[in-house]
Amino acid sequence: MDIAEAEPIIAWQAHEGRRVARVKGYDIIACGSCGFRHVLPVPDEAQLEQAYREHYYSAEKPTFLAHAGEDQDWAELAQIDRLEIFEELLGRGRRRLLDIGSGPGFFLKTAQARGWDVLGVEPSRQAAAHARSLGVEVVEGFFNAKTAGDLGGFDVVHLNNVLEHVPDPAAIVALARDALNPGGLICVGVPNDFSPFQIAGRASAGADAWWIVPQHHLNYFDFDSVGALLERSGFRVVGRTTSFPMEAFLMMGDDYTNNGDLGRACHKKRKRFDLALEAAGLRETRRAFYRALAEAGMGREAVVVAAKP
Repeated sequence: MDIAEAEPIIAWQAHEGRRVARVKGYDIIACGSCGFRHVLPVPDEAQLEQAYREHYYSAEKPTFLAHAGEDQDWAELAQIDRLEIFEELLGRGRRRLLDIGSGPGFFLKTAQARGWDVLGVEPSRQAAAHARSLGVEVVEGFFNAKTAGDLGGFDVVHLNNVLEHVPDPAAIVALARDALNPGGLICVGVPNDFSPFQIAGRASAGADAWWIVPQHHLNYFDFDSVGALLERSGFRVVGRTTSFPMEAFLMMGDDYTNNGDLGRACHKKRKRFDLALEAAGLRETRRAFYRALAEAGMGREAVVVAAKP
């Protein structure tokens, strides 16, 4: 696996850009037409459907549902952060939320408990069943041109860890825009990839570029490329935030990139960091810290909120 600055420019169909990595037969390019990094060749949507419907949680991420339940007391902090951002921007009386790629349903449950009218869309049979066990409504399937029109209008569309997996992120964002009521909000959360912390952590640990996983992640975003994608789709960016930069552990000597147990241990440390601030009554300090990281382009994920005119 190599990442180099002096790589060739590669063209494929409508995509063209300088290669930034080559992994397992896939080229990763900084695509000029798309405005973000992605794999070539881009797989067909039909190739991905069966994998996400049946195998993603059972074969690819067998511990994800268990860990999501174990982490929920911590994850709820960020869930409430996002919901309070939506509530402040929307004002009273606008509480209909669509969660695309809703996974095990914990975000929907948190929103529903705050009085939101919620609906999830989730292709994984296992994850959709788990979400329904929490008492939230989920449509099992893919969010696409065939299904989007039947869901109704929403005040918020939430896409967390979705756009890195899909062949055409711009098409999904356009469908999300059409599903929003005027003045509604879209919230996109994706891994913040090729970040300064990743580059420094990789150099410090002598590790491979572990974040490049073309069999799962087709697209590689950062704050600027997510914001630009939303703006090209007719949105106005109104806020951004992030989460604790896991890559900092590499720079402190903990190379978790090929060690699942160490990775989980580092993850528990970042949980304790956030929960300690919450327990001390410093919620706004935690939020300000992550907003400041996001403004500097740092943090493990790029979370961008934007408004539809």
